[in-house]
Amino acid sequence: MNNKIILRALLAAGVLGVSGLVFAHGDVTPQAVNTKGLPALGEEWLDENPYRAPSEHHDLAVQIGSSAYNQNCARCHGLEAISGGIAPDLRELEASYDGDEWYKERVINGAVRDGAVYMPRMADTLSQEALWAIRTYIESEAAKQ
Repeated sequence: MNNKIILRALLAAGVLGVSGLVFAHGDVTPQAVNTKGLPALGEEWLDENPYRAPSEHHDLAVQIGSSAYNQNCARCHGLEAISGGIAPDLRELEASYDGDEWYKERVINGAVRDGAVYMPRMADTLSQEALWAIRTYIESEAAKQ
């Protein structure tokens, strides 16, 4: 076979592969999360993750957060919170007020650049309890590093 034909075939396969990745995210509309068992946090957003410290709710928050993360975040931020490069590696966020502040801003406001939605406004669909549970799960994965 001619080298030009082989090169064109490889190039075409590469283009198809990359275009498949672009559409691999599927529906990024946030999916509902059952937070039964977690205490209600109210309408006003807390400044810090209420489930971070060991408590009777910490393990449940990690469990709920794991399920919620896999339903809503993994397609962009990676399985087990390990980024595949499409979106930031959330395990790198500090488990502190500063990390919570960035996380809170992002889940409430989403991320839009040049009119393109990079991340939907998760707080429009998910409760504060669900979103802090996701943060707790991410922190638990970061601790495994």
